[in-house]
This record gives sequence, C-alpha cells and structure tokens, in this order.
Amino acid sequence: MSQDSPLSEPPATAGRLNLPGVLPIDSKQPLVWLYRGLKDIGHSPWLSLAHGLVIAMGGGLITWLAHDRFWLLVSAVSGFLVVAPVLATSLYAMSRAVERNEAVNLRLLFKTWTQWQTLQNNEAVSYWCLVRFGLLLALAGTGWVLTSSALITLLAPVPIHTPMDFIRHVVLNPNSYLFELWLMVGGLMAAPVFASSVVAMPLLLDRQLNTLQAVLTSWKVVLTHPMPMVLWAFLIMGLSMMGVLSLFIGLIVIVPMLGHASWHAYRDLVDTRGVPERMPAQKAV
Repeated sequence: MSQDSPLSEPPATAGRLNLPGVLPIDSKQPLVWLYRGLKDIGHSPWLSLAHGLVIAMGGGLITWLAHDRFWLLVSAVSGFLVVAPVLATSLYAMSRAVERNEAVNLRLLFKTWTQWQTLQNNEAVSYWCLVRFGLLLALAGTGWVLTSSALITLLAPVPIHTPMDFIRHVVLNPNSYLFELWLMVGGLMAAPVFASSVVAMPLLLDRQLNTLQAVLTSWKVVLTHPMPMVLWAFLIMGLSMMGVLSLFIGLIVIVPMLGHASWHAYRDLVDTRGVPERMPAQKAV
C-alpha cells in the first residue's frame, strides 16, 4: 500500500530526475482497483456518473454526425481512448478527497479544472504540466489516426469511406490480413501511450513533479509489474470498447469506474513518500 509518512530521502523535484519508487502489488490487484472504483462512485454517485454521461453524450453526438464518415468516427473513438486519462482528472480529485475525508462537491470539480490557470514560478508546482501532458496525448492520438488512415488507404482493395466499407472490405475480407495488420499496428502504438500514462495524470495532479518525471515513473511502474499492467491494460480496453459498443450507454458507469480505479492504481503502485504534495490536505469533514 502507498504511504505518505516522511522519509529521509529527498523529494523528487523538477530540477532533478529523482523518480518515486514503485510499490509491490499482487498480480490480481487490477481487479481490486475496479472494485474500489465502484465504491468511490457510491460516495458521490451523481457527480461521478455525470462524467460518464458527458462522455457518453459527446460520443453519441459525434457518432451521429460522423456515422457515414469512417475516418471521423475512428478519430473520435481513438481520441476518447487516448485522452481519457486527462478527462478523468476530476475523478482522480474526487477519489483523493474521499481518501482524505474531504468534501466531494461541485466546488472541488471547479477548483480541479481551473487550478491549471495558476502559473507559478516553480514549474514543479504549476498545473500547466497537466495541460502539456494532455497535449502530448492528443498528439499521440492524432498520430494513430494518420497512421491508420495511411495504412488502410494504401492496402485496402477499395476506397474506405464508411464504417460498412471497413467491415465489408477489411474486417470480413477472407483474402486479406489487413485487419490483423491494422490491429497489430494499433497495439504497437497504443503500448507506449499506455506505459506513459498509466499513473502519470493522477501523479501530476497529486505531487510536485514535472511531465517528464511523471511519464518516466509511469514507465518504471510498467517495467516493474509487466503482467499486472498487461491485465490492467486489457481491462481498460475491454471495458472501454464495451461502453462504445453499447452505443455509449455503458460509458456512463464505465468512465467513472475506470477514473476512480486509476487513482487507486496510482496509490497502490507509486511510493510518494518524500515527494511534496501539490495541494495539501484540507480540513477533514
């Protein structure tokens, strides 16, 4: 379990690449994170589910607008999966407040989403690092869409314009392995994005680290616990796709569950002792 008691070791500051340690976990711990995520929804269900509702409505709107434009639809779904860690920032803050026995309300959400505007001289304290990380994830998502588009455009037997074109000529084509190649390339591009972001956003929200330190810590976690992280990646991808395939309705619950669970993953995986907090605990309620 993660702890916050002080140690003699110096904190990881922005001027150095001292990285937090990685805590030991059980191989089935990702399932525990999902359970804890569901419990956190129960602390403030309306606020938690509102996050999922916003994402579901946004996904439904984009799908309605792009139902016959395959690449726009792919861009929307890919963008959601890649930028989801940023969209869940206020869910991390809610789980942190529950952990600290603080109030979970609209004021907390407003403060979380506006805190980045406070630019301070110390980069490690500034919330701009969260914005920079979000831009990096958006860039990664754009790279995947462009790569995917080029791959399908070059190798598909006919031009792909609609989702049905993709299903008919790529997914169900018995004379081509293009779909398998498409999945393999997607997996190869998704793996480093996952490794870079698995604990980065909650870590940036919670502690005074810069973007590079958070990304390297995330990689350190993945390399230390490869099998639990593979399970966690499959759970995130599987649940996300279930939510999308349910016409986005399932995302109403899946988004907050994964957001809260990601906070618990960070707390169980990263040894934050000696790393200064961005926002000290408030008076308990």
